[in-house]
Amino acid sequence: MARMNNYGTIVVGTDGSELAEPTVARAAWLASHEQAELVVVCAWSSLAGRVEAKNTTTMGGDLAIINQVKGREAAEQAVMKAVEVAGEYGTKVKAALLVEGDPAAALLQTAGQHGAELIVIGAIRDRSIAERLLGTVATDVVRRATCEVLIVRPTMPVTELEVPQSA
Repeated sequence: MARMNNYGTIVVGTDGSELAEPTVARAAWLASHEQAELVVVCAWSSLAGRVEAKNTTTMGGDLAIINQVKGREAAEQAVMKAVEVAGEYGTKVKAALLVEGDPAAALLQTAGQHGAELIVIGAIRDRSIAERLLGTVATDVVRRATCEVLIVRPTMPVTELEVPQSA
């Protein structure tokens, strides 16, 4: 029988959406049971939603960041909430990071820097052909990760999640 390794470091992504809390809760629960350290990461964009959408459609910008957290303030709130959720499970948060840029790249880079054995990420089921062709953050992470990846699905049917923006 294969021997399972314990997790020493778990990276979890948060965006402050409705799916973020159960995703962080699952990661925190695992970290607590594994006596692992938890690293929380939130990728964000400094572009306003309209400017970003215009850039994407007219100039071929990065489609992966359309649903990304807009503004540092919203990202800080998302990370603070994640740390609060982790604390409810008695989980030690090793780091709470804000990374400007692509969410998949932020998760993968953070996992590499912290030697994570597991990345936990939330994802809704892809519903549209466009999403399947373009890919999602979860798809990118699963394809490129060098460690295990746990996908947390919402318990209720969700077609779209609203990602927070700074005022």
